[in-house]
Amino acid sequence: RALKMAAWLKGQTEVDRAALQVRNLQLVTPGDVITDHGDYMRGHGTYVEEDQLKSSLAGVVERVNKLICVHPVKSRYNGEVGDVVVGRVIEVGQKRWRVDTSSKLDSILNLSSINLPGGALRRRSAQDERMMREFFQEGDLISAEVQMVHSDGALSLHTRSMKYGKLKQGTLMTVPPMLVKRCKTHFHNMLCGASIILGNNGWIWISPQVVDEGRQVLYGGGNTDDLSGGQTDKAVTMEERETIARLHNCILALVQKRIQLFDTSIQYSYEASLKYQVKELLTTEVIDVITKAAKEKMDID
Repeated sequence: RALKMAAWLKGQTEVDRAALQVRNLQLVTPGDVITDHGDYMRGHGTYVEEDQLKSSLAGVVERVNKLICVHPVKSRYNGEVGDVVVGRVIEVGQKRWRVDTSSKLDSILNLSSINLPGGALRRRSAQDERMMREFFQEGDLISAEVQMVHSDGALSLHTRSMKYGKLKQGTLMTVPPMLVKRCKTHFHNMLCGASIILGNNGWIWISPQVVDEGRQVLYGGGNTDDLSGGQTDKAVTMEERETIARLHNCILALVQKRIQLFDTSIQYSYEASLKYQVKELLTTEVIDVITKAAKEKMDID
């Protein structure tokens, strides 16, 4: 077996060695040499100089077969079909709403892509078009899903599922989209009694848990009478406000340390923060402590 392994290593080609070199490279800055082997295809964020493939921006190297690209560390959100996003309505147009989702172009939510009040399944009429501002109006925050990505990069959204809709009684925070981990679900019911929507576009919504008559938690939808996303105008208690503020500061700590955001990392950092006051979570010393504790728990898992 050892002889076979030695023979295999000896038979490694220059392409294999270069592939291994590129695969181990994580972060590059403008002008860094990615590889000096000429058998690669130049992708986005790269250029060729003196027979060397170099990076034209600061980012992470990605290699797909012989194609090498560099994804920027900080950039606008590039949507994909199926992404969960949180956005703000900025204009009510003819049979559609324009929504700011922090992408390169404004996203579009068509009248035919929402649930009508009461969950009625029928064709949209002129009366529905006249009532569009009763559904969503300028300034409303909504949760939605990317239905289509157009050739120019614009996104078409839909809120047909009961978990999507208008958001109320919570707080919005924005983080770099690259820090939001892509998971099976982005609607999380935290053990502390709050609900979190982790938008793939880097917009995060934190709100108190809303439970319907069937004792089911409504993260962002369910109230089809007013399309309010299951949210009510019930006053938020001081305890709920403190929980939301603690989660907010825990997420800020994770972002500062460049730790990916998903339900487990947020829960671990929240548990580590309980021995501190909410305002103390913004200090450098406490941020180091809670993020270190969260990393250690995730490493054990």
